[in-house]
Amino acid sequence: MKSLIWQNRSRPKTLKRIVKPQTPVKKIFLVFAIVFAGIIMASVYFVDPLAVAKPQSKVQFTKTITSSNDPGIGQSGQFALILSPNQGSLYDGSVTFTSTSPVEVVVLHELDKSDSKGQPTWSVDGDTIYAMSVLEPATKANSVEFTGAALAFRSKNSFSITASVDGWIRGQPAEVIVQELKAKEPSFFLQDPHVPVTIPMRVGFFEKDSVYYVITDSSNQTIAEKASKGWNVQFAPKLRWAPASSQDPIYVFTNGAKGEGIYGYQNEIFASSPEQGSYSPLRNLVLVSWKTGQKAQILNSTEQVLKAEKESRIKIVMTNITINAPQIVWPGGQLLVKNETVGEEFGSAQVLKIDKGSKKVTFVAHRSWGADGRTIYYIITDATPKGPAGTMGVPVSEKLANVLSSSAFSEMYQFKNGVKGPGPLGFQASVLDSNLDKSYVPVCRISIVEWNDKKTPSILENMDDINKARSSGDIDVVLARPLSEDHVVNCPVIQPNNG
Repeated sequence: MKSLIWQNRSRPKTLKRIVKPQTPVKKIFLVFAIVFAGIIMASVYFVDPLAVAKPQSKVQFTKTITSSNDPGIGQSGQFALILSPNQGSLYDGSVTFTSTSPVEVVVLHELDKSDSKGQPTWSVDGDTIYAMSVLEPATKANSVEFTGAALAFRSKNSFSITASVDGWIRGQPAEVIVQELKAKEPSFFLQDPHVPVTIPMRVGFFEKDSVYYVITDSSNQTIAEKASKGWNVQFAPKLRWAPASSQDPIYVFTNGAKGEGIYGYQNEIFASSPEQGSYSPLRNLVLVSWKTGQKAQILNSTEQVLKAEKESRIKIVMTNITINAPQIVWPGGQLLVKNETVGEEFGSAQVLKIDKGSKKVTFVAHRSWGADGRTIYYIITDATPKGPAGTMGVPVSEKLANVLSSSAFSEMYQFKNGVKGPGPLGFQASVLDSNLDKSYVPVCRISIVEWNDKKTPSILENMDDINKARSSGDIDVVLARPLSEDHVVNCPVIQPNNG
């Protein structure tokens, strides 16, 4: 065929030599047109029958996939293959997609190894090499047409993508070249899944000894504002409905000796610590004020407070205000400290550093999704029952389970299988059913999400996703009950840039 085309291309020169000077110009152009048409017809005659002879199959589907590390030699970033490369076949059609992160549409083309220099290429073994072209700038959603040996998406960050392909595959597909991609479990790793967050500690008393603690939430906005010194204490109005059985008292002074307490007077006094089985991080505010004519002094135990009240030296007022005040260091113990820096693992300890000198504690904050899909971060300070609490390296607080008799708790959905990720069980990140609004409560009941075997797992990023997947039978959701006990976690939502 090459010789035929070469001969056809050479004819105009021969014709030009035999044309007489007086021949009209129009006739010359007519001759050129006839010769050029002959070339085209010859090309069609020799090429098209071969192309048409290849079998064609319709390719039409919609599916959701998650990215993984790009397997191409010398490639970096995240990669998701939607149409696998097959030797001797060609895809042609259009793709419409939506992605959680901006992605590029990548088309691979069969290429002889000798022609690979001087152009972008992609290969998993160094022998079978594909030319690589990017159709559009990175975007979260688009619809594009393509022709090539394979179709993929890529991005610098992890992503989940839903793509609809409508087209044809021409040729007899050979064995898939990128078999190792199919063998991998789906994975999805968020950017900054675990980050350090430093919180200022306050100092209080328990049985005449010092207690270092933090205040993360308050059911009263005024108290939240008063306690927000170098740290944003979250307003959580639903905490006021936490039953008394889930709380311990904390004595807060409204006058008397100056100090570092919430009202600017002496430090607070706790009625329990994690060393006692009755400990709870949820604290009911009990206001203490010195009566007129009484000489104020520093009190440092519940016993001293009750004695001063009995002697009519102070006045005690119970309130309906609840604060979340987990203890960091207490007489005889403290939170476990990780031996390593923040990594991809959820971890067996939740604290990176405790500095009593500067009165600061650095927690590991875990990335998750709120009810509407917004990114949130939370820390873990206490939990029940004993088994999960020990696994996470936090104190046991059996009283936390008592919030379940009220509306003062949130739901946290943890994933038992599906897409690998940075979540507590080694799969995708958790989803909470609340946001930082009036619905927010820092105490979470844990439910376990499990994908059914016959369903292809995807990333669920909000409550709508979970409810739809549950309604369609794609997932099962059950309450976590290790050792037949309710699994409740104190997981305050925080702002990572604080501290």
